[in-house]
Amino acid sequence: MQTVDFFTPVVDDPYDFGAIAAANALSDCYAMGAKPITALNIAAFPLKDLPLDTLHKILRGGADKTIEAGVAVLGGHTVDDKEPKFGLAVTGVINPKDLMTNSGGQAGDKLILTKPLGVGILTTAIKRGVLAHQERDQVVLHMKALNREAAEVAAEFKLRGATDVTGYGLLGHVHELAHASGLTAHLFSDRIPLLNDQVIRLAKDGVVPGGSRKNLAFIESWTEFESGVDEVMHLVLADAQTSGGLVLCVPPNKEAEVLGALDDRGLTAATIGELESGEAGHLKVHES
Repeated sequence: MQTVDFFTPVVDDPYDFGAIAAANALSDCYAMGAKPITALNIAAFPLKDLPLDTLHKILRGGADKTIEAGVAVLGGHTVDDKEPKFGLAVTGVINPKDLMTNSGGQAGDKLILTKPLGVGILTTAIKRGVLAHQERDQVVLHMKALNREAAEVAAEFKLRGATDVTGYGLLGHVHELAHASGLTAHLFSDRIPLLNDQVIRLAKDGVVPGGSRKNLAFIESWTEFESGVDEVMHLVLADAQTSGGLVLCVPPNKEAEVLGALDDRGLTAATIGELESGEAGHLKVHES
């Protein structure tokens, strides 16, 4: 399989930006159960406005992340552009019978999220200078973390339904999964892990990226929010993620084992909902 993803900087440090962009691009392979093997760099850089050393640091961040993933960078392409951009075109391998897709969900499957939410809100707080240094480091480490471990667990248990959580937010990506699977999804807002306690406070204070608000405006017509779900959580669930986790569709009889395997690998995973027969793509958000 082949996939491509690149974007503008989400952090100021060029090395971290390169590593985050690489991890994000690799996630498309992991979300389908594939093993990434090679990659090509895609870079845009303002040669007249920034020192070339900045580009070197971006590429080094990406290179170190691909080395961690066991992926060989074979080359790439760079253009002169007013705004920096970086990412990867990735080639992965998988036996077609082992492929995970967003149409692979089955009625009764539990939905397990493998990374906490809140990246969009917290990176917006970083840009506005209202996030403590320790919390800033936590967000960067979160975005740099590969989804390889989660994909390996999914392969171990022969799961067939999954999606990654990126720019469309949790609601948007679960909607796509449910729609492709021909099912309705239930989500339990109080079971969804958040990166830290600041996410809710910042959302209440309006520290929310424009993309997250657009996500919510789009998904509201597909979503039925229970009256007890705070409106702030509506935004959190629609928050645009960078290098977010996977949502795995897990048969009920495998739920405990999958959660245990994810925990053994140090992942903060949780069962956040389930799929049932019903209108394709419809979402129902409850408190437990």
